[in-house]
Amino acid sequence: MRSRRSSATRPAIDASGPVLDRGRLSADSLAAARALLGSRLVRAADDEMLGPSVGRIVEVEAYIGAADLASHARFGQTDRNRVMFGPAGIAYAYLVYGMYHCLNVVTGPDGDPAAVLIRAVEPIAGIEAMRARRVAARHPRRRTPVTDARLASGPGLVCLAFGLDRSLTGTDLCDPTAPVRLLAPDPAASPPRVVATPRIGIAYAGEPWASRPWRLLDADSPSVSGPARLRRG
Repeated sequence: MRSRRSSATRPAIDASGPVLDRGRLSADSLAAARALLGSRLVRAADDEMLGPSVGRIVEVEAYIGAADLASHARFGQTDRNRVMFGPAGIAYAYLVYGMYHCLNVVTGPDGDPAAVLIRAVEPIAGIEAMRARRVAARHPRRRTPVTDARLASGPGLVCLAFGLDRSLTGTDLCDPTAPVRLLAPDPAASPPRVVATPRIGIAYAGEPWASRPWRLLDADSPSVSGPARLRRG
């Protein structure tokens, strides 16, 4: 029987550092979306042998106010979207198509419903744990290997790779003790090369919402979920 790798031989994963400043999330939601690019998403270990998972956020979409017909806030306040009306920095996770979870970060002033969807994360550390979660959720007929860079390349894949679901809703992502949290960008890392495009999959919202350039991404990242076209931000 093959023995599991001991914690003594597993490289230490640095999941420390200052959390993202809540003030950067509580102002204008597009500014908050820019602040999230390059920030790090940390998931505490769910297996002591694998350790925590850390990734750099490289793609986001902003959903701003009740007038935004692509936003859940267009329905007014409900049990599902209640956290969008609260303070910035809180997690809003929900299920789409009955199978995929999506992670959002509440943004903007308290009472003004807005959130930023985390569309893609570039893995930094804890990749073995991310891959194990992806494998556990994989369709049995799918055998195409996934590269490390693509483990969290898409909003549903972010939640699969980091083991996130609706139970995360209400978590304070700016709490340094939270099991899932946002860390400030690594000061040693290169800043993202920001490109702005329309959001993906919201044709139902009609114009002008379908064309608003509220999807922001790091054009230099191999983990971006879709094309990095249109204009540099």
